[in-house]
Amino acid sequence: MRTPVFTGSCPALVTPFDQQGTINYDAFGKLIDDQIEAGVDAVCVCGTTGESATMSIREHIAAVEFCVKRVDHRVKVIAGAGSNDTSAAVYLSQHAQDSGADALLHVTPYYNKASQAGLIKHYEYIAERTELPIILYNVPSRTGVSFTADSYRVLSANPKINGVKEASGNFSLLAHTRYLCPDDFYIWSGNDDQVVPMMALGAKGVISVASNIIPQVMVKMSHLCLENDFEAASQLQIRYMDLIDALFCEVNPIPIKAAMNLMDMEAGPLRLPLCDISEQNLTVLRASMERMGLLK
Repeated sequence: MRTPVFTGSCPALVTPFDQQGTINYDAFGKLIDDQIEAGVDAVCVCGTTGESATMSIREHIAAVEFCVKRVDHRVKVIAGAGSNDTSAAVYLSQHAQDSGADALLHVTPYYNKASQAGLIKHYEYIAERTELPIILYNVPSRTGVSFTADSYRVLSANPKINGVKEASGNFSLLAHTRYLCPDDFYIWSGNDDQVVPMMALGAKGVISVASNIIPQVMVKMSHLCLENDFEAASQLQIRYMDLIDALFCEVNPIPIKAAMNLMDMEAGPLRLPLCDISEQNLTVLRASMERMGLLK
């Protein structure tokens, strides 16, 4: 029987850049240390929030290696390795394995809009070429394609596929997946505004954007759910909805980087085609952060 890669809260780490656009490893190391000190259960490097889509292969590999070394076995490291090119996804997976990562996060191939048969073949091909557990990543708003519950059922038979980060917002898909798949095919929320309802349907935690600035909150929320205290967890979910909404007022990671920079966390600039948050949305974000006591 498979065991979940992690239970609880895992930050989808921002990749800090300096003003020249290169990775700011000092800020990155501090971010990793602060998250672990806050009690997170794992960290995810080079995902969507880490701007992996605009990183070179060399940068991507270096960022994963740095994260693994900095974490130094304190928590699990999940390395983003997804690509719209299956061979590139294998390459990134093998390098993450060589670096010492504990698991892989593989987004559905974007732009190609693969069929369900193509998705299954893509993931089975990758699984044959790595020893690490794989977390699927379903985010159709970005990739243009979504898994079906039946595709999850087929992939759940592969022992290397540990489960899925579900960011479709589709609770019917979640319920059908829980119905069709074995109990050891695990689900994690990919949406900070849906942690509690997803965990009420059996999700094991969250891979969180908001954790970059409120790690203790996301840890507490997810752990209350794991302890079946959904009433207290719901209160936290509701209390932080305004902030979470503000963190997604523009496409991720634009607002979270803006929030971190407001808190002097040195997230740095974004890489084109992402650009700075609008003044209007920055005002909304700042006001929400002030109401939650994150800014003086």
